[in-house]
Amino acid sequence: MTETIAYFCCVVAFAGFGYKLIQARHTQPSRRMWLLSGFGMCIAGGIMLLTPAVENAVGVEEPVGSLLNLAADVLKIGAMAFAVAFAHSLKLGEGKRIGWHATLSWVVVVAEIALFFLSDSYRVGEHTAAGPGRLGWFVAYNVLFLAYGLISLLTFSIVFARFARHADPGPLRTGLWLLVGGGVSALAWTFWDVDDIYVLATTGAVDAGEDTLSAILAALSVGLAGAGATLSVWGPALATPFRLLGLYRTYRRIEPLWTALREAVPGIALDPGPGMPGGVEFALYRRVIEIRDGHLALRPYFDPEVPPVAEAEAREAKVPEARVPATIEAAALAAAIVACGAGRRYAPDDVPATYLDEPDIATEAAWLVEVTRAWRRSTVVGRIRDRAREAELA
Repeated sequence: MTETIAYFCCVVAFAGFGYKLIQARHTQPSRRMWLLSGFGMCIAGGIMLLTPAVENAVGVEEPVGSLLNLAADVLKIGAMAFAVAFAHSLKLGEGKRIGWHATLSWVVVVAEIALFFLSDSYRVGEHTAAGPGRLGWFVAYNVLFLAYGLISLLTFSIVFARFARHADPGPLRTGLWLLVGGGVSALAWTFWDVDDIYVLATTGAVDAGEDTLSAILAALSVGLAGAGATLSVWGPALATPFRLLGLYRTYRRIEPLWTALREAVPGIALDPGPGMPGGVEFALYRRVIEIRDGHLALRPYFDPEVPPVAEAEAREAKVPEARVPATIEAAALAAAIVACGAGRRYAPDDVPATYLDEPDIATEAAWLVEVTRAWRRSTVVGRIRDRAREAELA
């Protein structure tokens, strides 16, 4: 199962990054896209070289077996180098030199190759062992890989997290956070080598392939990075379903307030028939309008003394400042519904309308979600509703 997931993520990464290069060649800086694609393709290649299917195809007899491990590690180092280079290109600009990390990456590659051959490592079944008296060189090989990976991927994750925090909500921000997730997964994947170093230092050998957790983390890294880099390709196809799901969720969240207003003022709601004729977007639009009509129909019943009392009680109850206006609105509506049922009218202009000036449906729906939350959960609203009922019964 793990191998299947790894293969799937690798294929998706190769296809996604390749398509992204073709698609973005006229709209994105070419060098930057090559750096990002290099990250995805190298890490995917590093995973694939250590899968049982590839090992069975090329064999693990020496020197092929040990060289396969070396090639996989070099590809992983290349992936980390490309990741940091891409992050630096975003931070410094397309034409800027990558700087110290490019030099460090080449030094690490040369040092890793040298340490690998000095360790005289070789494959023994499913394990790789150091040559006689060469364990220190092989441990140094693995420690250097771990240190370089942690520095590189931590740099990559921090840079993209900063970009994502300051990006406007939307596909760009989502894509950046997916890239951060890929970097964090790769960081965990690299850190998992601590266990391998301990096993190597104590037993003189280490597993040649990826263990289950390591393979899952690597596959997750490729999947998240590929998803973030190719979001502009597949994102629009998912935008509409997610938008409709969000609209339906909002529709259901304001239902308790709509139900209470419909019971108080039955004329605000016409029978729409079964289902949602016109779709969820029209249904939400209609529900918002009906709540607005119910609010206007109750205007003669709004008690002008309720809003200041509700505000004082909300602040005394330490209601978060952002939720105080919605709490006041919900309390005023609750008292007005009670007054409407009792036939107690107030001057229609005593309480000003609380709706925004000509808001769009999305803005007003978001406001009504907050009012409904206060309507259902606020103890302040409950107390004011109870007091209004007691006053009417007195």
